[in-house]
This record gives sequence, C-alpha cells and structure tokens, in this order.
Amino acid sequence: MTRIATIARKTKETEIALSLKLDGAGKVTVSTGVGFLDHMLTALATHAGFDLDLSCKGDLEVDDHHTAEDCAIALGQAIDEALGDRRGIVRFGSAYAPLDEALARAVIDLVTRPHATVNLPLNYDRIGGLACENIPHVLTSLAISGRFCLHMDLLRGDNDHHKAEAAFKATALALRQAVGRTGAAGAPSTKGVL
Repeated sequence: MTRIATIARKTKETEIALSLKLDGAGKVTVSTGVGFLDHMLTALATHAGFDLDLSCKGDLEVDDHHTAEDCAIALGQAIDEALGDRRGIVRFGSAYAPLDEALARAVIDLVTRPHATVNLPLNYDRIGGLACENIPHVLTSLAISGRFCLHMDLLRGDNDHHKAEAAFKATALALRQAVGRTGAAGAPSTKGVL
C-alpha cells in the first residue's frame, strides 16, 4: 500500500496545495512566502523521510499567522489521510535532536486522540518573517489535525533559531519512527483499533 495524500485547502485567508508521501526519500519543496516557516517544514519533512510538495498563498499582508496555521493543518490532514486505518504501524516514536547548544525531545503516539503539549520557550518576537508565537502553534496544529499525540519539550538552548529547529527535527525523527511499518495485520492497540 502506497501511503500518499493530496490536500487542497482554500479559505479566504490561504490557498494551499500539498502532496505527501510518507515512505519517501526526503524530497521536499516548500513555498509559503515565509522563509523561516519554509525552513522548519523542510526540516520536518526531510528528517521524517517524507516526500513533501507544499505551496501556500496566504494573506501575508495581514500577518503570518494564517499561513503558518493553515500549512500545519493541511500537513496534519495529509499525514492522517496517508496513514489510513493505521494498521501495521509502529505507532509510538520518540527522539532527541540537538542543534549546537539546543536540545529538544519529542514523543509521539499515532493514536487517533489528538493532543499536543509543546514546551518551546522562545525569547524574541520573530525569527525572520515568522512570529515566534506561531512556532509552537504550528506543532500543536500539526498534531491536532493529524490526529496524534505529541509531547515536545525543549530541554535546553539559548539561540531561538537553534531551539525551534531542534524542536522540529526531534518531532520529525519521532514521526519517522512512529509511521514505520511492522508488517502486522492489525492495529497496535489492546482495543484492536487506533
């Protein structure tokens, strides 16, 4: 089974076209008009081993919030769709990712009860064109729309760019683990379904 998804999301605030292949080679093209968001989504897909093509035209004349949020929602929806009934997946994933002085930990459960606890304290208002308040919001929106549980904790760090990138890379590595295939026919759950 090929685990792919295509999402077209159009609102009054954004227009997004996205294609995702979970079992990819990390071939990534992201264009949102917000450079640091492109950088984070590229890091996420690359280190998760996903093939991702995402383009977004958003109302950047207002601010970057709708673009950041809607890209995360669309990517989460694509992950959910590509996973299908989630039979035969590893389900759980956990990873640490360092970036120089920064260290982040992400733990994921691909159960279909969405939850996100994101502990990512940042010091500045913006990194490039992305408001720092939107960085943890992207991770939260990704987990909620992807219907999975994410716990992401920044363990240490000084530089905001390093902290954010470590968080996205840790999330990516945990996702890569969790979406892996076991070859089992059923769902990895005592309930029999996820």
